[in-house]
Amino acid sequence: MTTSFARFLSILLHPLLMPTLLFGLLLFQAPGVVGMDAFSPALRLSLLVLIFIGTFAVPSLLIVYLVRTGYVSSLQLETLADRRLPYFLTALIYTFVAYLFAFRMQLVSTVAPEIAILLGSIAVSILLVGLISLYWQISAHGVGLGGVLGGIGGLMLKFSLTDLFLPMLLLVLLAGFVASARLKLNAHTPGQILAGLALGVTISLLAVFWFI
Repeated sequence: MTTSFARFLSILLHPLLMPTLLFGLLLFQAPGVVGMDAFSPALRLSLLVLIFIGTFAVPSLLIVYLVRTGYVSSLQLETLADRRLPYFLTALIYTFVAYLFAFRMQLVSTVAPEIAILLGSIAVSILLVGLISLYWQISAHGVGLGGVLGGIGGLMLKFSLTDLFLPMLLLVLLAGFVASARLKLNAHTPGQILAGLALGVTISLLAVFWFI
């Protein structure tokens, strides 16, 4: 794997894009599991756009602002000092988004409470990354992909879903590629990547089996 390809993968599968990937798969590959099978593709796409704005666009703009104002030195968040404030603020944003889906969007909260539950689990994962980053540089890429793997895998097991089998295989392959990319870029050690994957998978599985 070349360094340029490793950078490309790291950007393409950025942790902030993982909620959009997760809900894109659920809303269009298995809408029944989140109670959205009776709704039009246009409505499901609108929900996905809202999720993208809340979980990617807003946190990304915030991180850019932190870089430009000098609170963070790099968009890549390469040091522990750079990671702490962005992750805590992002966790706050995700918590607010989960609150909106759970209590302020009546259609979603009534028909598809699973969306708010999964968003809440992602917020918990990001908060834990922020806390761990006070002392150790756990892989956020690992946590993000682990969260998608745990969410999809947990739903497949709990509801005996077969529609998500091929996406699950693809996600496993992507997790391997991303792990290799992060190692190629010397962004993390193998232990930091494995810890990230384990954290993401664990939080998602707990959310699926305890709350959904």
